[in-house]
Amino acid sequence: MIRKNWLLPLSLVSLVLAGTCLAQEQVSTRPRVRTITAFVRLSDPFDAQVSEALKVLREAKSEFEQRGYEVQTIRIVTQPLAELVLGKTDEQALAFLRRFDELSAKENFMPNVGPAMLKDSDDPKTMHLLARVLSTLPHINASSILADDDGIHWKTVRETAALVRYVTDHSPHSQGNFNFTASAMLKPLGPFYPGTYHTGGGHQFSIGFESANVVQAVFARTHGNFDESVTALTHALTVHAKIAEAVGNKIAAASGWIFTGVDPTPAPLGDVSIGAAVEAYTGAKFGSSGTLTAALIITTAVKAVPVKQIGYSGLMVPVMEDKLLAQRWADGTISTDTLLAYSAVCGTGLDTIPYPGDISEAQLARIFGDVASLAFKWHKPLSARLLPVKGKKAGEMTGFSSQYLFNTQLHALP
Repeated sequence: MIRKNWLLPLSLVSLVLAGTCLAQEQVSTRPRVRTITAFVRLSDPFDAQVSEALKVLREAKSEFEQRGYEVQTIRIVTQPLAELVLGKTDEQALAFLRRFDELSAKENFMPNVGPAMLKDSDDPKTMHLLARVLSTLPHINASSILADDDGIHWKTVRETAALVRYVTDHSPHSQGNFNFTASAMLKPLGPFYPGTYHTGGGHQFSIGFESANVVQAVFARTHGNFDESVTALTHALTVHAKIAEAVGNKIAAASGWIFTGVDPTPAPLGDVSIGAAVEAYTGAKFGSSGTLTAALIITTAVKAVPVKQIGYSGLMVPVMEDKLLAQRWADGTISTDTLLAYSAVCGTGLDTIPYPGDISEAQLARIFGDVASLAFKWHKPLSARLLPVKGKKAGEMTGFSSQYLFNTQLHALP
């Protein structure tokens, strides 16, 4: 009897301590809000429309901050580029976009002008305009769509390869391609750049987190246990996604704008590393056996988060935005093909992948075609943000100057 009396309090104490530790973990690993993204339909002049969107975004940002969250960026996405500059000559369009770019710097938001081609029937001259934009304007983001429900857009694949080749040669440090991605099977209205877009009337917004640290904290205590990891990670991501949903619904009710949802994809950046999170689970370098299992855990948990989801809802592996992944690329433990293999099961494609400067249009087109084929085959959203570096060869280091990119060693193309 004495033994039972001792055991009961100890059990209760253990439960209390476990609950306290979990609560402390949730506070200490609170993710940053990577983005609150607004969707608008601009006309010229656009200042009043941008001001309205910024009012909504800043109210949402303030609401998050009151709840203890840091917000990294606010973002504004326009209608697709061809519609945005309809009726303008190239020089008029460039002047219009330059004003938008300058306003974004002044008001501290990230601008996105959507896809330059949504389908193969679109006029490729918009892609040619976008190549000039990405080569000269430092803030504007954009995309192209390589595949959707009607099939693979092979003409767009070729035009996309030509654009990346041009921007590699004409933008400072070849850095313009950082603001461009080619997406496939990605639905509109997600929060993450550069692939997000919309084709409707605007007055909508969505939210995305930088929550790779949440994954790492969970995997540090559940490593090697698949089921426990899925359950714990689903719970941890849900805590923050529910808060985002509450913020979104509150701002929507107050503003009349439509909240489209949360993308629970655990985006990394710098030392907030999805590579480190996966290694906490496997106990080995990212790219080793077990990496695919860890990736499946993450995607399974993400898709189980019980909120209104939008966007990728998967696993992001942005090689040069993640400090550890940039090192693993240099080590040779990951490659284009291994990242495509992970994407077949659970990833979101090829993101910030560095290539030697002499990569040809034909080689780029084959890579974009592989991403489009994979996405269309499995009906899953993928994207490709490829970063060739002019004048750099295999064995040399990339020379980007962006605060968001970690330079790494280039490898020869197979």
